Amino acid sequence: MEIDWDTLFEDMAEAVRREGKTLPSVSTIAGERQDPFSVLVSTIISLRTKDAVTIASSRRLLDLARDPRAMLALSAEEVERAIYPAGFYRVKAANILGISRILLERHGGKVPSDRNLLLQLPGVGIKTANLTLNLGFGIDAICVDTHVHRIANRMGWIATKTPEASETALQTVMPRRFWIPLNELLVSYGQCICTPISPFCSRCPVIDRCERRAVGKSR
Repeated sequence: MEIDWDTLFEDMAEAVRREGKTLPSVSTIAGERQDPFSVLVSTIISLRTKDAVTIASSRRLLDLARDPRAMLALSAEEVERAIYPAGFYRVKAANILGISRILLERHGGKVPSDRNLLLQLPGVGIKTANLTLNLGFGIDAICVDTHVHRIANRMGWIATKTPEASETALQTVMPRRFWIPLNELLVSYGQCICTPISPFCSRCPVIDRCERRAVGKSR
């Protein structure tokens, strides 16, 4: 089945707007701060943390330290207090300080725009690296989190078992111009309509284009 990606994205985006859903947390911080370091830090904070907590925690920390040098002037306890109650806040504080140190020692205090170099930073996985490239540098990369992985498979765009496999598969079927907006759209869509359990299929404007794979109960 050939997919009309433009219409699909427009219909899903309109549904998200009707639901009154705000931008995901990292997108919000990226729009406010507009620099790769802020995007990277907020992405670290966002892992296993609700959007509202991520936004508040990121703002508190970045108001104290907007760059790696200023971040290293803070103690671990100060970073922890700023990002609390983000999940695993102590581990994240240590990673943020470790990242800041490496950026100063190896990259002139700048976040590298290379995925392999980003993946060498503590606490940075594929999702974090790709989101930093997307929102920090405007570089095309598909950021796959649990929402993207679930919805892409549920809709029938791809058939994969892991987020890593989903990234590769989506690159082969999705036009490049959709790679950056994909994560933001599907995260919002997955939170308010295409939920993990009992999705709101009755409110989905693209139900006629969805294979509803592995969907049992729906609303």
